[in-house]
Amino acid sequence: MKKRPKNNGIVLFDGYCNLCSGSVQFIIKRDLKKYFKFASLQSEVGKELHQKFDLPENYIESVVLIEDEKIFLKSDALIKITQKLKGLWPLFAVFKILPKSLRNLIYDFIANNRFRWFGKKKQCFMPSKSIRERFL
Repeated sequence: MKKRPKNNGIVLFDGYCNLCSGSVQFIIKRDLKKYFKFASLQSEVGKELHQKFDLPENYIESVVLIEDEKIFLKSDALIKITQKLKGLWPLFAVFKILPKSLRNLIYDFIANNRFRWFGKKKQCFMPSKSIRERFL
């Protein structure tokens, strides 16, 4: 595995999902400090991190955030990610007042319908040259 960056969050995402790939591009545009690095869940890095954090190999139903050797899934990952973005996105943390089970129920509803609503790529997302440095 490539040497993982220190002092960075790593976002793992479903590289075939249009919503997920679009979310990565959304994060990149608002992450002015370049805190986040990215890898698709289907990549070698993604698979190695799955193994390290004892996730099922086919775990693609959630965005995964790794920070300080801790793993965050679903709504917890989204809230932590938004706290590092420019603009009003850190205010998204207000949703922490909702029970995690409710937040994740909403997350799962969107995740389970993401291909129907947003479509699926025939091949895994490939970053453009201008953002390739942000990918592991």
